[in-house]
Amino acid sequence: MSIISERPPTAPTLPVVELGPHFGAEIHGIDLARVDDDHVLALREALVAYKVLFVRGQHGLDDAAQIEFGRRLGEVTVGHPVHDSGDVAPEVYSLDSQDNGFADVWHTDVTFVERPPAISVLRAVVLPPNGGDTNWADSQLAYESLSPGLRDYVDTLTAVHDGSREFGYYLAHRRQGRGNLWEGEVVTHLTPVEHPVVRVHPESGRKGLFVNPGFTSHIVGVSEHESRGILDILYAHLTKPEHVVRHRWQPGDVALWDNRSTAHYANRDYGDRHRVMHRIPLRGDTLVGPATTAPR
Repeated sequence: MSIISERPPTAPTLPVVELGPHFGAEIHGIDLARVDDDHVLALREALVAYKVLFVRGQHGLDDAAQIEFGRRLGEVTVGHPVHDSGDVAPEVYSLDSQDNGFADVWHTDVTFVERPPAISVLRAVVLPPNGGDTNWADSQLAYESLSPGLRDYVDTLTAVHDGSREFGYYLAHRRQGRGNLWEGEVVTHLTPVEHPVVRVHPESGRKGLFVNPGFTSHIVGVSEHESRGILDILYAHLTKPEHVVRHRWQPGDVALWDNRSTAHYANRDYGDRHRVMHRIPLRGDTLVGPATTAPR
């Protein structure tokens, strides 16, 4: 591990410890409930560079402070378009293992809407004594390590993302067809959306794969067999060990990740022991692909 030293001269130096040569970092010695504006800006810049940041020792952070920090980092939305997290603030998506709150499929958050969240902030609330690690994959590094010919091909592709695969039954039966207020409208159905298979990051300009097993149903304009083959190749490549960082949770941990350039997976290896995580999302951008000259 190495300490980062290159920062813009006007920005404060964050106490960053890199977790690998390309991806992931820990931030030490800051309090997210009291961090100043300059350090919030530096955190936002570090997120674009490192994709996922881990901040330990945030024992004083509760839901209200987590939401307030999120508002300083970006525009906080409701926690989820469909899920009812019960007796928590509407901005919070509670992942409770006692209420089927698992995330043990590789996914990028809420890609089944037109503008998926840009950033997610996840706080450990209840942890099992062991297990329950979370893994993140760097979609930009994965794209850049594809062969040139395959990169050129996937640059041209569009994929369908379908939330009904995961949340259709829940919306119809647990919510009686009435979800949450998302982008100014109450969610009553989950219409599949199309996104470019390769996304151009709106801040860095880097390209990254933007498909995931959780919500991507198929590639547009090819046969079902070809679609499955293409997606299987991309998923296997995205989740290669050299593209993945794994976090072992401790009480007081907070993870922040750039949802525009990552996918993640939570290990479900803790049996019937309790695990609760609270996540808040920040409003996302309209997707731009390699062939797009302006937001759609």
